[in-house]
Amino acid sequence: MTNLDLWPIGNCQVSALIDREGGFVWACQPRVDGDPMFCSLLEPQGTDRRGTWRIVLEGQVSAEQRYFKNTPILATRLTDRDGGVAEIYDFCPRFERSGRMYRPVAFVRIVRPIAGAPRLRVLLNPATDWGAADAERTNGTNHVRYLLKPQPLRLTTDAPVMHVLDGRPFRLEQALHFFLGPDEPFVGNLTQVLSGMLHQTADHWREWVRGLAVPLEWQRVVIRAAIALKLCQHEETGAIVAALTTSIPEAPHSGRNWDYRYCWIRDAYYTVQALNRLGALDVLEGYLSYLRNIVDEAKDGHIQPLYAVSGEPRLEERQADALSGYRGMGPVRIGNAAYTQIQHDAYGQIVLSNTHAFFDERLFRAPTEDDFTSLERVGTLAWERHDQPDAGLWELRTRTAVHTYSAVMSWAACDRLGNIAERLGLGERARVWRRRATSIRKRIESRAWVESDQRFGATFDGEELDASLLQLLDMRFLDASDPRFINTFNAVEKGLRRGDSMLRYASEDDFGLPETAFNFCTFWFIEALHLVGRHEEARALYMKTLARLTPAGLLSEDSDFDSGELWGNYPQTYSLVGLINCASLLSRPWSSIR
Repeated sequence: MTNLDLWPIGNCQVSALIDREGGFVWACQPRVDGDPMFCSLLEPQGTDRRGTWRIVLEGQVSAEQRYFKNTPILATRLTDRDGGVAEIYDFCPRFERSGRMYRPVAFVRIVRPIAGAPRLRVLLNPATDWGAADAERTNGTNHVRYLLKPQPLRLTTDAPVMHVLDGRPFRLEQALHFFLGPDEPFVGNLTQVLSGMLHQTADHWREWVRGLAVPLEWQRVVIRAAIALKLCQHEETGAIVAALTTSIPEAPHSGRNWDYRYCWIRDAYYTVQALNRLGALDVLEGYLSYLRNIVDEAKDGHIQPLYAVSGEPRLEERQADALSGYRGMGPVRIGNAAYTQIQHDAYGQIVLSNTHAFFDERLFRAPTEDDFTSLERVGTLAWERHDQPDAGLWELRTRTAVHTYSAVMSWAACDRLGNIAERLGLGERARVWRRRATSIRKRIESRAWVESDQRFGATFDGEELDASLLQLLDMRFLDASDPRFINTFNAVEKGLRRGDSMLRYASEDDFGLPETAFNFCTFWFIEALHLVGRHEEARALYMKTLARLTPAGLLSEDSDFDSGELWGNYPQTYSLVGLINCASLLSRPWSSIR
């Protein structure tokens, strides 16, 4: 059983991860990159007295979990040794109310007796200051206030408050309701309101899923991945975070513990690309709004690799000393120093994220010529810096090079700006961008070419391999039938494939040799396998990858290429994108069932 047996819930404002026993082990507030009030995920198992919310039966012997169909509403069924059964419904409210989306900083738990006479304990102990202290609390007749910063929360409940405070067991004889939300009096009948929220939230998510254009095969895989990607968007600003967690190591005791609760321009591009294929245009529209603000505020046009969900550029890296780390494998990092790096591929990803909008008549806000002019400023930086060293997409901390992937992204920026200009009837500007794209292409074909092997390398004037060379197809830089790509593909497969998985690269980096495979690269490889004509191999490898899904149907960033055990932050948008893209590419068409 994977150690990342975690079930996300959320409402695009806050989210939580629930473990296999139904305990809240991770949740930040008032947004995904805030202080985790539930942080026991980053403590060794069995030591979660602080930073958790558990509802436990006396004599509990089993727990079974499932999502409500096509929603992120989780049902956990607990059974005790005497046959007593209780069921917990966990969700974050999300539905339209009063003409706008209601998505409060709030978590709802409804506990219902199903069989027998179960006795339960409610163990609710939010932490503050990154696990350093218990949150101070006060209470009234039907509520408990937790004096968290920057936003206090209030638990309103019809359970005995004294038992919530002292953790004493009591008999579950009727449904109990818990609303942990804004520190204000709860208005209305708690039972009726929370029951209504449950149904409205379920209806909202099912309507959203109903609008997705899913492939015929692997529909449940795609739907679950799409919902999780949606939960990774901070809807207030449109930002899309790379994952909901920080500091789950990429490999055991590796020190590769990073904070992924921020918006990487690269990760977000791949996310909107995948969701666009499914028709989830609401995510695209929100993200483009976020990008426009980033571009407007960029000093001298420089775009960082990542930003806070608020758009804040400074993400200074520090450690949370009070937490020992996932399975005791610290450090626990807050912030990410990669924000200081130079990564030139970001310019291409901004342009590519926007390109779809200029051609899609369905969007509420059609992009304008002024928007194109703003994008041209980004494209100019791509043109000027396409052959300059950067840290690359793998964010190496101690060395730089001219990375082929970054240069190809710069080419794509100029190429797509030419397409957009033509769409807008701006002939001369289209010709300028096409000339620039042609110039960059020639430089890549000259400087990244490894003559001795008749293939492309990962850096200019170098022979290194990395999996991003497979993206020469997705960027439309090369065709799958091009002998140059076939040779590059064969070299990547020989050098980076480890069984059923792909490494990012096989060379030593700042932390030594890679110890786990990067799941997204495996999906890149599956796509390339299909496109070069090895269709059955691609399908077989995709099916093997699906066997690694957590019980929640999701993936983290990395996996052990021998055991398949998952590592890295979770759920990881890159990996979810791969699930969607490969299913869409490999599935039989809907017309095949007629």
